[in-house]
Formats: sequence, structure tokens, C-alpha cells
Amino acid sequence: MRPPEHLPSPPDWTCTGCGREWPCAVKQSQLLAEFGGARAALAVYLGSCLLAAARDLPGLPLARVRNRFLGWLPRRPN
Repeated sequence: MRPPEHLPSPPDWTCTGCGREWPCAVKQSQLLAEFGGARAALAVYLGSCLLAAARDLPGLPLARVRNRFLGWLPRRPN
């Protein structure tokens, strides 16, 4: 049996793998590994997700959406 995929499920932007807010901790780790050292590319990808989520979740404060999608990104290369 394959482990669950941790994909976003719009319009509520929950994780298909664990039901938590997407990107969940598992997906965050996966994204960091997938994008490797390409932090700018990862930020662009997550920024596009942020824009879509902000449209789908208009009642969610923008600062919270920003922290959810971009606030966990490392500021400096490892």
C-alpha cells in the first residue's frame, strides 16, 4: 500500500493525506526536498498557491494565509 499523497484540496485547502491545513508539515518537508536549493522557485510556486487560496478563502486574514504558505520557508540556504 502506498502512503497517502499530501496534495492540496481546494477550495478549503486541506491536505488530502492528513486533513490538516495545506501545506502540512509532511508536505513542507517534501517540498523542501523536491525543490532542493531552488528556494526562489519554491517561493514562486507557493506564492501561486497562496493567491489561489486567498481567492478561495476570502474570510481568512491575509497575514495568516501568507504565514501558512510562505512563513515556514527557510530564510537562508542550509
